Amino acid sequence: MMMRDNIEKLYQALGFQRWLAKTHDTESISKARHDKNAAKRTVPKPTAPTEPNVIDANYSSWLNEHPSALASFKGMMSLAKGKRIVVFLDYDGTLSPIVNDPDSAFMSDPMRSAVREVARHFPTAIISGRSRGKVYEFVKLDEVYYAGSHGMDIMGPPRLLKSKYQTKALDEKGNEFTVFQPAQEFLPAIGKMLNELEEETKSIEGVMIEDNRFCISVHYRQVQDEEYGMLEERVQSVLTRYPRFHLTRGKMVLEIRPSIKWNKGNALEYLLDTLGYAKNTEEVLPVYIGDDRTDEDAFKVLQGRGQGYPIIVSSTPRDTTASYSLHDPSEVLSFLIRLARWGGKSTQ
Repeated sequence: MMMRDNIEKLYQALGFQRWLAKTHDTESISKARHDKNAAKRTVPKPTAPTEPNVIDANYSSWLNEHPSALASFKGMMSLAKGKRIVVFLDYDGTLSPIVNDPDSAFMSDPMRSAVREVARHFPTAIISGRSRGKVYEFVKLDEVYYAGSHGMDIMGPPRLLKSKYQTKALDEKGNEFTVFQPAQEFLPAIGKMLNELEEETKSIEGVMIEDNRFCISVHYRQVQDEEYGMLEERVQSVLTRYPRFHLTRGKMVLEIRPSIKWNKGNALEYLLDTLGYAKNTEEVLPVYIGDDRTDEDAFKVLQGRGQGYPIIVSSTPRDTTASYSLHDPSEVLSFLIRLARWGGKSTQ
């Protein structure tokens, strides 16, 4: 009942009692690694070199609070017996390695096979800051659900339509699904903003503007240091003409989003609701794996529900509300393989 009330409140909030989000730093949806020039611009120089054993000690200490999901797998699954596992996955930095070119964040064949096998046994969704179409082009699996633009564009299971932001559609195989787009009325403004940003920044070498449908990413990792100030000034100038949007900052990216109260945590709740777990919350065990700060919104939802496994992907200590950790996408692959095998055995 509490889950249903929460969803209804979310729909009411989207009806549209907008909030002006505070500008804060978030990681970019591409999460590109810093190149040498970028490192000079965004990473403060350390006052003294950090010894490898100090880093290892810090990470080991951090692991005590966020133990490896691989090492803890057996115990985690012992609590999953009798429950319906639902799997949620970020894309960049989780299913694919972090790369300089966001268009080259390809998913490996073994990872694709592992996700496919997991989806055979458990409902599975990918929640990304990228546009839903781009994520699908990378993943190319019809067995999973997709939520793009930080959950502002969701392809979920078919259901009775309860909101004006929902529509029914068919995939290429004729299967019915529901599309939920709580920011759809912002699309015309986003289209205009894209054109203005391209015009305003075309003279700055190295700028890459990425259309993620319900948000815009301005990548500047290839921009010269001395031109960054001009770039930000021009982006801010365009943004002042669109008061219903706000700016967030990430690794080598400026990201513009509609100012509505919707994030990956809301997307997780929406998908759980559409999968039929609004009432029987004790019967479901969500697993969410992600490496982005925006994934923290989903981690907080799971912690608030007091159920499920929020898992952070990180090779360094960092503040997080996740309960478990995985070191990198290769460990994500190992975890998914084990989860798929466990799912196969549990259904026999």
